[in-house]
Order: sequence, then structure tokens, then C-alpha cells
Amino acid sequence: MNIVAIIVAALVVGCVGIILGFFLGISGEKFKVEVDPREEAVLGELPGNNCGGCGYAGCSGLAAAIVKGEAPVGQCPVGGDPVAKKIGEIMGVAAEAGVKKVAFVKCAGDCNKANMDYKYTGIEDCVAMEYVPNGGPKSCNYGCMGFGSCVKVCPFDAIHIVDGIAKVDDKKCKACGKCIAVCPHHLIELVPYGAMHIVQCSSQDKGKDVMNACSAGCIGCHLCEKNCPSDAIHVIDNRAYIDQDKCTGCGVCAEKCPKKIIL
Repeated sequence: MNIVAIIVAALVVGCVGIILGFFLGISGEKFKVEVDPREEAVLGELPGNNCGGCGYAGCSGLAAAIVKGEAPVGQCPVGGDPVAKKIGEIMGVAAEAGVKKVAFVKCAGDCNKANMDYKYTGIEDCVAMEYVPNGGPKSCNYGCMGFGSCVKVCPFDAIHIVDGIAKVDDKKCKACGKCIAVCPHHLIELVPYGAMHIVQCSSQDKGKDVMNACSAGCIGCHLCEKNCPSDAIHVIDNRAYIDQDKCTGCGVCAEKCPKKIIL
């Protein structure tokens, strides 16, 4: 064994390492990206769920957007008003009080009310129903299919399948919007936490077809619309829809609804 060769090799490797470290250190200082200290402070106040409900790629993306002025201080749906207030103090702006919202599933067609065209056995995933006959076994092509795609994506365990339809636990829901994005029938929406009345149906079929598919569907009879004293409810595309900004919670629409699908 040549000791001199080993020593020379060790010295060469050591020198190369020193030189590379020197250049990397210089490059790091020259090309480093300056981070606004407020960004780290804002990130520290965000809940860290990285749910994407704010519309950005995780909490770090939202923190950067807030500091740049591209997003309001109350953009985080999970943190709500308490987090918005703290971030507002960091940014030196007043945080506007927001209305707490929760997800709501616009379907009442559970196992006892919705008719079935056939018995389905296979992958239990709502998105996969696009590739099975009639878009799934239920006769209604607008309602909840009950295979739990929304359940799988909810990071807060706030939504579950009960009697064949998705139900939201409004105490756990943080309004992140993941369930809304994954639902292929687009029948989940965010509503005010204190909403007095909501229409629990999304069907756009005409009354006769609705009744053939489900005993709990909106038949578009317009009785709710005609009797609402606040002009807060209208039938659009054969289904009733309530404007929560106008609704006073009088309950007339629920009383007049012959199908009793206004909660």
C-alpha cells in the first residue's frame, strides 16, 4: 500500500471540498432570496392545516400572498376571525369581521326516499360513477350518490355518509371547500352558519320526473317563491334557491313547501 498516494488523495479531496464550500457560501449570500419577516410571523399564526381552502398552495403560499397584498388577512377559512385579527395586527390593518360558513349538502334523497334503478356492486367512489350505467344506481342524476368521495378528502372528519347521503357536522366543518371541489354533482355549497332555511335538493328535472326518482325532491311548484314576503326565494332551473342575504327566517317557504325539503 502506497501511503504517499493515500495522503495525496486525501489532501486533494479535502481541498476540493474546501473550495466547493467556499463557492457555495459565496453563491448562497449573493443569490439568497430576502424573506419579509412579516411572512414568517403570518405563517406562525396560520393553523398549519395546509388544506388549500384559502385558494393557495398551503399556509406558506397564503402567508406570502397576504404579505404581498394579494390576499386579505381573513383569507383563511379554518382560522376564522381570531386568526384574521392576529394577522391584521401583524400587517397593520383592520380585519373585517367575516360570516362563519359551513358546507351544506343539497340532497335529501336518502335510502328511504331515493329510488334505485339497479343494485350496484363495485368501487365506492362518486367520481368513478361517471363510468357506470346512468351515472350510478340512483334514479336521480343530480343527488348525492353516497359513495363518500367528499368524506375521503375532508381533513377535519366533518362529513360522513348517513342513510346513503352525505351529512356535514357543522361543528367540525371549517369551510375549507375540499368537499365542494370533489363532488361530481356540485351539490355541496357553503352557507352561513346561522342560515335559517336551506333548500335540500339540487334536481333540475321537472316535477313529474322528480317524483318518479325521489320522494324528497323539489318539484318546482313556485309556492315558496309566491309566498315569500322578502323576495328571498326563487325557482331557477326547476329548483328553489334561497338568497341568504335576503332571507329573514320567517319560515313561510318551509310551511308552503308540499315536499317539505326546505330545512
